[in-house]
Amino acid sequence: MCGRYYVDEETAKEIRRLVLKLDAGAFYGTAGGTAAVFPSQKATVIMGRERHLEAEQMLWGFPRFDGKGLLINARAETAAELCTFRECVLHRRCVIPAKGFWEWNKSKEKFSFERPDAQVMFMAGCYDCFDGQERFVILTTEANPSIKPVHDRMPLILERNELEDWVTDYGAAEYFLHKTPVLLEREAEYEQMSLF
Repeated sequence: MCGRYYVDEETAKEIRRLVLKLDAGAFYGTAGGTAAVFPSQKATVIMGRERHLEAEQMLWGFPRFDGKGLLINARAETAAELCTFRECVLHRRCVIPAKGFWEWNKSKEKFSFERPDAQVMFMAGCYDCFDGQERFVILTTEANPSIKPVHDRMPLILERNELEDWVTDYGAAEYFLHKTPVLLEREAEYEQMSLF
């Protein structure tokens, strides 16, 4: 699961380097600091339009059919089979750039996860339109060994050279949905110490 992530100025710079067109009204900077992104907030996502990358702001989370809350994640393994996500995961895929994300273990300890080999990570997502507003969800997959001690799910992470294929090649979905993400660095905000 991914319920909170964060961006920084390097994330904004990487978006500007990647995309051909920026949505004029979008906010891409963090004023030099780190900004947390929560479900239901607007965030910058990258998508494909006519074989090139564009960025715009979308709301995070699909409204639930029962009207109670939001769906913020979709399981990569089953997204193409579920009517809620099928069309958007096949035809409306996006990338959510981030510095990293947070996850909590069963003891409510908070951990941050970042790429050790890059300033920015790219999470796979898909989007749809609800009541005239574009909204996205983050695709998750089974946790790899770097995440598993904290949680059993993690975002589906793409490599920089995979972004264009993910958002523009409709035939590429099957490969990416079963991809094992790169190992991440884990840092605890606070960890309970043991005497034994």
